[in-house]
Amino acid sequence: MTSITPFLWFDNNLREAVAFYQSVFPNAKVETVNDFMATFELEGQKFNALNGGPKYKFNEAISFFISVESQEEIDYFWNRLIADGGEESRCGWLRDKFGLSWQVVPKVLGRYLGDPDRKKADRAMQAMLKMHKIVIADLDTAYAG
Repeated sequence: MTSITPFLWFDNNLREAVAFYQSVFPNAKVETVNDFMATFELEGQKFNALNGGPKYKFNEAISFFISVESQEEIDYFWNRLIADGGEESRCGWLRDKFGLSWQVVPKVLGRYLGDPDRKKADRAMQAMLKMHKIVIADLDTAYAG
């Protein structure tokens, strides 16, 4: 069976990265990890990774989208992923301490932005564009008008 698995290049800190992601994601599973390579799973998504050295860096052209239901989930993932040197960005995006980009986004945002009432959708969009971490209550208020 054909499959596609993200393959991540780390700068000689692979063991630390895998341990970090295992601490963030409650359903993480580590299949293998050694000084050169790792295979692990986060919330059902399999990853392969390499201790490749400093030649290549992660950038925002690739990010991992975490779809959540509640503000508590947003806060949990946001705070854990920016801990110890991560960086906030805008519109629910952040970069963790290893440089990997993530989006922490509530499912309600997709519903709001896809609403056929374009005024409601636009209000939600404008509210989201002003945020770093997404705040569902602020989206709700903007959407309602």
